[in-house]
Amino acid sequence: MGGDAPGPDKPLLAQSFSEPPEGVDPESCWGKDVSPAVIETVKQPVLVQPAELAEDGTVITEPVYRRVTRQAIVKARQELWFETPCQDAYTPDIISSLQRALKARGVYFGPLSGQMDARTREAIRAYQAPRGLDSSVLSLAAAQKLGLVALDRTEAES
Repeated sequence: MGGDAPGPDKPLLAQSFSEPPEGVDPESCWGKDVSPAVIETVKQPVLVQPAELAEDGTVITEPVYRRVTRQAIVKARQELWFETPCQDAYTPDIISSLQRALKARGVYFGPLSGQMDARTREAIRAYQAPRGLDSSVLSLAAAQKLGLVALDRTEAES
């Protein structure tokens, strides 16, 4: 994967992996966002003993039910891979430009610190979520739309 590995002076900006997704340029950088499964606890009545009825249909004994609690997956766990700017692209100047661009779009309210802090990540999510990527990791597409990363010539012409 392109870019330097994170270290004490380079914070981890995107979840990184030893291998990018299959079939992509091995020099490109990728982030992976994992949404956990949404599980709901459901209580259901289960018939333990049916009602006993007389020949004329009158109830002799009421049915007996037991409440059973079970868990159901409402939404399955999802993994989403997306291309990101490489680690070495995140200089303090670029992060300040990112903060400035997010501030101009009304989603960042902190200082222009040049640090990839919690406020910056929240603003990245606020910018990307309405565009279909609910992640605090900056996608390459968002970086391009914000004017932080140049478009490939083929992308710019299409």
